[in-house]
Amino acid sequence: MNNIDLAGRVAAVTGGAQGIGLAATTRMVASGAKVALWDIDQEMLDKSVGLLGAENVLGLQVDITKPDAVEGAVKAVTERFGRLDILVNNAGITGPNQTTWEYSVEDWYEVINLDLNAVFLCCRAVVPGMLERGYGRIVNIASIAGKEGNPNAPAYSTAKAAVIGLTKSLGKELAQKGVLVNCVTPAAIHTAIFEQMTEEHIQFMLSKIPMGRFGQVEEAAAMISWLASEDCSFSTGAVFDLSGGRATY
Repeated sequence: MNNIDLAGRVAAVTGGAQGIGLAATTRMVASGAKVALWDIDQEMLDKSVGLLGAENVLGLQVDITKPDAVEGAVKAVTERFGRLDILVNNAGITGPNQTTWEYSVEDWYEVINLDLNAVFLCCRAVVPGMLERGYGRIVNIASIAGKEGNPNAPAYSTAKAAVIGLTKSLGKELAQKGVLVNCVTPAAIHTAIFEQMTEEHIQFMLSKIPMGRFGQVEEAAAMISWLASEDCSFSTGAVFDLSGGRATY
């Protein structure tokens, strides 16, 4: 594992108790950061904090679709660790695999609320402190589906496309402020989110990857950690592919 210097930095990772979020947290802690896990699942939070150690990790049960909850989480991190330098917007759901005209309004709102609106709320909450300190890194987890649009995943594809747009807009707004904003667009990575998908949809995604395999959470963690570091210094509003060759632009 290559060294990534995050010594002295403080990060918050949404959906940090499992999957890509937990892998990113593990890599960042190994790189010297203190990390707050923001997750809705208290049981998974307790397990992950126990695994990583409470000295450098703070587990917070947060509903990131609620503005007050997000503001409270930022305050809690600042009180515990003194500041917040890095935000990784990772939490998300896929929603059902259905055609657009069969998709329920309730499912649409649920996916858009977590996969897009919550990203906005978290960015909105952390940026003022980053501006005050003149330093910050925001890494949004989008998806190759946001570039190409996966059939039978209309809400997910739409939300992830919008996250790319938000990344570009916010990145330009902050480009001269010391706060860099980038996103990662993974192809399918085998995590618990697969439980929300049909087998047909999983095989469709696999068939699109030239490397012929799914991504690994450790590969996502490596890219996230670099984007969260000072070594990432001249990239903002950018989209970093992690797609095994699937991405064509």
